[in-house]
Amino acid sequence: MSASTETAAAFYAEEPFRLDFRTWMMILGVMLAVVLEILDTSIVNVALSTMMGNLGATVDEISWVATSYIVANVIVIPMTSFLAGRFGRRRYFVSSIALFTFASFLCGAARSLPELVVFRVIQGLGGGALLAVGQSVLIESFPNRQQGMGQAIFGLGAMMGPMLGPTLGGWITDRWTWPWIFYVNVPLGIAAGLLCWRYLPTPRALARRDERPDWPGIALLVLGIASLQILLETGHRNEWFESDWIVTLAVVAVVALVLFVWHELHTEHPVVDLRVLRHRSLVVGCVYGIAMGVGLYGSVFLLPLFTQQVLHWTSWQSGMAILPSSLATAIAMPIAGRFVWRLGPAPIFGVGAFVFLPSLWGMSHWTLQSGWWDLFWPQIGRGVAMGLMFSPLSVATLRALPPRDVLQGSGLYSLFRQTGGSLGIAVLATMIDHRSTVHYANLAEAVTPFADATRLRLGQLTAGLTMRGLDPSDAAAGAQQMLGATLHAQSAVLAFRDCYLVLFCVFLLLVPLIPLLRRPPDR
Repeated sequence: MSASTETAAAFYAEEPFRLDFRTWMMILGVMLAVVLEILDTSIVNVALSTMMGNLGATVDEISWVATSYIVANVIVIPMTSFLAGRFGRRRYFVSSIALFTFASFLCGAARSLPELVVFRVIQGLGGGALLAVGQSVLIESFPNRQQGMGQAIFGLGAMMGPMLGPTLGGWITDRWTWPWIFYVNVPLGIAAGLLCWRYLPTPRALARRDERPDWPGIALLVLGIASLQILLETGHRNEWFESDWIVTLAVVAVVALVLFVWHELHTEHPVVDLRVLRHRSLVVGCVYGIAMGVGLYGSVFLLPLFTQQVLHWTSWQSGMAILPSSLATAIAMPIAGRFVWRLGPAPIFGVGAFVFLPSLWGMSHWTLQSGWWDLFWPQIGRGVAMGLMFSPLSVATLRALPPRDVLQGSGLYSLFRQTGGSLGIAVLATMIDHRSTVHYANLAEAVTPFADATRLRLGQLTAGLTMRGLDPSDAAAGAQQMLGATLHAQSAVLAFRDCYLVLFCVFLLLVPLIPLLRRPPDR
């Protein structure tokens, strides 16, 4: 038997499943780090307006607080396998936690926007390792038939982080000040680092410290990924390709990424081994990872906008509206993990997809009169669907890989999921503005002074304002303003309807790929 075969056999051996104290402590440390990393992607969003006033920044300037973290994150994720192999997995993982924690403290202590953006970049560079390494650790910690439960544990952090971020961020900002959004990471980060340093093992299969760094590959990766991510994050604010800046970013991203792919396929020791994509399970998983990113981050992005801008709820009410879906995910994910190996990934993922589709359809029918319970059940459906889809997809994607490819595959899988989230948010943000304008123009064509319905409505509004004591001329002007506000609100509702229908179509088109999610072999 060859050495590689012995390694694979040991890795996939089905020993009696038992989690001892050391393993539980390791899982606790890893998942604490994963939750902190993902939480910081969205927790700052609700505090940006407060930061604008304290730091004297414009909307475009303050947006870099969120963008800089995500860009740094996405740059590091695909390099995780190389860096873990070069420095040792435990040393690299714990050092990343320490860097993330220290940068969190610096973010809270920042007194100017440039300082905060620089510290957020450092925080993102530290946090980028936590997703891919954390998922690969859980892949290695559970035997085949318990992989669903292992990925359910990881999924609880990966899926609930974006959902709980706005709620937790709004609560902290309302009761304290925005620096505490970053300060809360410090004690939790220290605890995660100590647990991982004490209990996280380093597999010898990753040792490859004699390899020379692939500096051309690193440079092309940084340039291409950073340009693409900045394009997705700022394109909406810059009118997309009407801006020379966005055109330049697009050209740089395409050229750099094409050269990066060519270089990585022709170098002996690539920083990102793209040959791992020879595994069909990883390719299918990455395609669905993009859709999962679009569905998760896109739906989480749309709900606060709809509740606050259309229904005029407070940030706290909006955050509480997300909470039921988070609880539904927390309940559904262990159930999926329990049965994924027994039933296979495809059936459970299929159930999740067919729950998600009617949930999106229900979201597309929200109106100006929608209340808490109208939003509640579609959100429950979305939470259950995400819980049922995450574990089967992760198991089918990563468990089929050979041991030496797990960390590299996990990095690419996380990269596609994160990029899908950024792409979904960019497209949906543009759609809301564009479709609102289109729908307003269409509605305004029908609402003319010559239409009987328009005259009747204006008459009712004018009479109501006159009864409140307004002068008839002021009442008529007020009635026209109220009618215009109604048109704007209704056009926004229709724009959100279009966005949810786009998400519906994305998942509907991917349904034929479900049979490709096959059970990994018992090796």
